Amino acid sequence: MASKYSLLNAANIVKQVMMPLLITGILVSCSSTDHVKYEERSVTEIYDSALSYLNKGQYKFAAVAFDEVERQHPYSSWARRSQLMSAYAYYKAKKLDQTILAAERFLSLHPGNKDAAYAYYLIGISHYLQIADVRRDQKTTELAMNALSEVVRRFPFSKYAADAKMKIDLTKDHLAGKEMRIGRFYQNKEEYFAAISRFENVIKAYGTTSHVPEALHRLTECYLAVGILPEAYRSAAVLGANYPKSKWYKFSYDLMQKYNVQKPK
Repeated sequence: MASKYSLLNAANIVKQVMMPLLITGILVSCSSTDHVKYEERSVTEIYDSALSYLNKGQYKFAAVAFDEVERQHPYSSWARRSQLMSAYAYYKAKKLDQTILAAERFLSLHPGNKDAAYAYYLIGISHYLQIADVRRDQKTTELAMNALSEVVRRFPFSKYAADAKMKIDLTKDHLAGKEMRIGRFYQNKEEYFAAISRFENVIKAYGTTSHVPEALHRLTECYLAVGILPEAYRSAAVLGANYPKSKWYKFSYDLMQKYNVQKPK
């Protein structure tokens, strides 16, 4: 599920953030637990070592080393560069919660920075990659959708916006799937009005998702079950008008015939 942008833009971010430097070697000592042994160094020495880790694919060490830049030199221009590089390194290390925290810290300190779009995108994609199965709580899905929506809203012409839009559609489909599952649960328990509320929410809140045809059919079933025939007819009619070739319309059409439901006068 990782986006091509999150991978292909790594080189661009490095070029934008770093200044030409001579690599002086790995000057930050890291243990196997990814902790940096405190050793006072110049800002360029620490930053160089972080880049060295990054270039070697040692992403967890790189992230910790970038963090060390800010720890030892918090008021330098390098600290700002390192904050975003730290977020990127955590992302490459698949430490998604740390990615989010680092990117959020960067934005809180530098909201107007030219790389803010990428920071927002890192937050969104990190939530997106943690989306759980529809049978579980969907808080992460909502967080992903909100963060990706910020990318589109704030930076509609950025190179991240198109990918964010696509993933927003996928998160909406995921949330709609959760609503459908709950609706079917209520329907099976013959709690029809609770089920109707869920199915109607799918249509209103997630009207562009793949779950809408089934939601309309389930509404037809539920309205028939409680004897509200005009609403049953309306749901089936909307289904037929918008999804005439759907299997769900065939099911609803057969129900209309079975119960001899006529168009309301």
